[in-house]
Amino acid sequence: MAPVASGRIIAVDAMGGDNGASAVVAAAVLAFKAELPLDKLVLVGQQDVLTPLVNAAGLSGEPRLEIVHASEVIGMDEKPKTSYMKKKDSSMARTIGLLKDGRVNAAVSCGNTGSLVFHATLMLRLLDGITKPAIATVIPTKTSYFVLIDSGANPVAKAENLMHNAILGSWYAKVVLGLKSPRVGLLSIGTEEGKGNDLTRESHELLKAINGTINYIGMVEGLQLFEGNGVDVVVCDGFVGNIVLKTCEGLAKMVKHFLEDRLRATPVRLVGAALSRGAFKEMKQRMNPDQYGGAPLLGLNGNLLKAHGSASSAALFSAIRVATDLVTHDLNSQVVIDVARANSTGREVALKQVEQSRPEPVNSGA
Repeated sequence: MAPVASGRIIAVDAMGGDNGASAVVAAAVLAFKAELPLDKLVLVGQQDVLTPLVNAAGLSGEPRLEIVHASEVIGMDEKPKTSYMKKKDSSMARTIGLLKDGRVNAAVSCGNTGSLVFHATLMLRLLDGITKPAIATVIPTKTSYFVLIDSGANPVAKAENLMHNAILGSWYAKVVLGLKSPRVGLLSIGTEEGKGNDLTRESHELLKAINGTINYIGMVEGLQLFEGNGVDVVVCDGFVGNIVLKTCEGLAKMVKHFLEDRLRATPVRLVGAALSRGAFKEMKQRMNPDQYGGAPLLGLNGNLLKAHGSASSAALFSAIRVATDLVTHDLNSQVVIDVARANSTGREVALKQVEQSRPEPVNSGA
C-alpha cells in the first residue's frame, strides 16, 4: 500500500446500499453535526446524483466534504468475480482504491458483501501473517454487548483462521467496547474438553496455547451468548457466524411482531403497553442495530467497514464513527504483533501434534 494520508479521512461508497445515495448524504450531515474528529469525508459515486443531494442538504460549502466520481454501481445480486472484472469504475472499487492508495484512512460500504470481500482481499491484501479476512459484528446481550467473529467473510476455515479471528476480535472489542482484556470464547456445542467437530477441537488447542496474547476462557455454547456476563468475543467460522447473525436478526423481528400483535389484542393490554412505554423504549435502544452500524472487515491492510445493505442514515453515521475510532486506535499495527507471536506458537503446537500422532517404532527383537 502507498503511504497513508495523515489525519482522519474517511471514504464512503455512496451508491452501494438499498437506500441509495440520499441515506449516505444524510449520514454525512449527522457526522458533521456530531462534530466527529473528521478531517475529511469523501463520498464516492455518480457525481450527477450526489451533487444535487449535497446541495439540498446544505453541505455545498462544507470544506471537509469531497465528492469522487465513479460511473458504475455494483448490484446486490452480482457475482463477486464478475463485478470485479467488469466494473473497474464502480463506487465500491473506487472507494477501496482510495484506501489502497493511501488517500483515505478508512472506508465504509453497504454494498454487496461478497463483492466487497473479493475486491478488498485482492486490492488491499492481507496483513502480515493473516491468511483470511473476517467480519466482526457487535451483538447486544442482557447487560452489555459481544463481538461475533467471523460473521460471514470466510465460510470455509481452518483452525489457524479461527486463531487469527480471536486476535482480531479481541483487539476490535478493545476499541469499540472499551474493554481492557476481553474474554474470548470459542463457539461450540458444549463446554467440555473434546466437544465439537475437528475444527473446534483443533482451534481450542491453538487458543489455549496463545492464552496470554488473548484472554481465552474456553469453549462456549449458544445458551451463554446473551447472558452478558461470560464472554466478550465469540469466535467461529463465517458459515456458523452468519447463521448466528441472521438467526438473531430474524428472532428480533419475530419478537417485535409478536409484542406489537399481542399488546394490541385487547383494550386492557393497550393500557398496559402505554404504561410500559419506557421499558419498551429502553429495549428498543439496546437492540437497535444502528448503534454499531458498520461491521469491519478485519485482517486487511486498511480499515474497511461493511454496513448493512439496508442501512439507514443513522446506521451509516455509526459506521463513520466506528471508522474514525479504528483510525485513532491504529488497530492493525497491534494485530500484526500479536499474530506473529501466535503463528510461532501455533507452529509449535502443530509440530507436537504431528509427533504425538506418529506410531511407536516396532522393536523386531533382532
